[in-house]
Amino acid sequence: MGIFKAYDIRGIVPSELDAATAAKIGHAFATLLKAKRLLVGQDMRVHSPEIAEAVMNGMRDAGADVVSIGLASTPMTYFAIGSQDVDGGLCVTASHNGGEYNGMKLCGRGATPISKANGIADIERMCAGDYPGLTAETRGGLEVIDLLEDYAKHVSSFSDMPNDVSICIDAANGMAGHTLPRILPRLPKAHAKSIFMEPDGTFPNHEANPIKEENLDDVRELVKAESAAIGVGFDGDADRCCFVDETGKTVPADLMTALLAGEFLEREPGAHIVYDLRSSWVVKEEIQRLGGIALRDRVGHSFIKATMRKNNAIFAGELSGHFYFRDNYVCDSGALAMVSALNLLSRPTNQGKPFSKLVENLRRYHATGEINFVVEDKEAAIAELKARYSEGRQDELDGITVEFGDLGDDDWWWFNVRMSNTEPLLRLNLEARQESTRDARRDELIALLGSPE
Repeated sequence: MGIFKAYDIRGIVPSELDAATAAKIGHAFATLLKAKRLLVGQDMRVHSPEIAEAVMNGMRDAGADVVSIGLASTPMTYFAIGSQDVDGGLCVTASHNGGEYNGMKLCGRGATPISKANGIADIERMCAGDYPGLTAETRGGLEVIDLLEDYAKHVSSFSDMPNDVSICIDAANGMAGHTLPRILPRLPKAHAKSIFMEPDGTFPNHEANPIKEENLDDVRELVKAESAAIGVGFDGDADRCCFVDETGKTVPADLMTALLAGEFLEREPGAHIVYDLRSSWVVKEEIQRLGGIALRDRVGHSFIKATMRKNNAIFAGELSGHFYFRDNYVCDSGALAMVSALNLLSRPTNQGKPFSKLVENLRRYHATGEINFVVEDKEAAIAELKARYSEGRQDELDGITVEFGDLGDDDWWWFNVRMSNTEPLLRLNLEARQESTRDARRDELIALLGSPE
C-alpha cells in the first residue's frame, strides 16, 4: 500500500484509505506499542469522524483503552499525548493535502515521533493481511475528554508581550480555526483580525498549504488593509505556519528561525538551536552571533526532534514552516511560532520598528527557494552531481550539499539536492552572495536535472 509514508500515513479516501484499513492500522499500532492506553485526536475533514472511530475500534480490539479528545489540531494532539498518561497516540489528519485525503500522524509515549524507520514500516507489514478482530481477552474501553482549554492555557503560557501588536491571521479553514479562538483571548496584547477561521474539510477558499506563495495572498491583502504589524498563514492541521511582514512580503521560515533564535537565546544563553540544511547560511551566523550553538540537521521532523532531544536544544526551525519547541514536548506548533513572533515584535527594543526592518539585515544572501524535479533515477542523478561538482566542499548529511568559495567572497555559493521523504522528487535549494551568481548556477543545475515540476 502506498499510504505508508516516511513520517505519516496518508491517502485518498476511500480508494486508498477507508474505515476497514483504519481499523487495521489502529490494531497494528496498539499491538506494536504493546499499548494499554492510547489517545486519538481528529481534524475537520468530512471523513475524519469515520476514520477516527475505526482506528479507535482497532485499538480497542487489540486491548488498548482509548482516550478520544475529538476535534484537535496536530499540535494539540501532541500536547495531549505529552501531557496525559498514555503509551502514545495519533491525530487523524492529512495535514495540508486536499479534502479528498486523510491519514494519521503517530507518536509514542511523551509525543516522541513514530516514522517509517521506527514503526510505520512495521504497521504496514502488519496491515497486509486480514483484520485480526478481537485479539485481547478484554476489549479496551473508551474515554472522551475535552482538552482544548488546557491546550489554550499551555500555548498562552509562552506569551511574553509587554506591548500591543496587531496581527492578521489566515486559518485556511483548517484546525487553527478550532484552537485559536480559545488561545487569542488569552493574549490581550495581541490584536487579531482573522479570515477563513471556520474549520471546513473541503477547503473552500484556498489550499491549506502556506509554503505556496499564492496561498498567502489573502493574508497579504488583509495585512495591508488593516495596517497590521505582521501576518500569518496556517496549514490544514496547524503544525506549520508562514509569515508576511507589514508590506505583505513573505518572511521565509529560515529567516524566522534566525529571528526567533534571539528570543530563546535571551531566555537561555548558550543554548543549542537546530536548523535544517536547506536553510540560509544566515541562520547559523545569527545563532552563533547571539551566543548560541547552531546544529545543522537533516530534513524531517523525526530527525529534528531526535537531535533536539539528544542536545537538549531549546528551539528548532525548518524551511517548510515547522518550528519546534523543547518546552512543548519537543514538538512543532504553528500557534507557538505565532506567539513567539508576537513576543519578538512586542519587545521594547523593537517598538516602532516595522517587521520588515527587523528582517532586512537577514536578507543578505540570495536563495532560490525549493525547486522540485521529477527524476526517474534519483540516486544516479545525485551521483552525477557529486562527480561534476567534485571541486567544491561536499557533505552527504542529506542528499548532497556542495559549497564553493569563501563566505565573504562575491562568488560564494552553495546548493543542496536531496530526495524527498514524502514524494517521488529531487529537491534543489541554492543560495549565493550575489543575485547574478544565484541565477546562473540555478540555470546550470536546472539544465542538469530537467524541467522543474
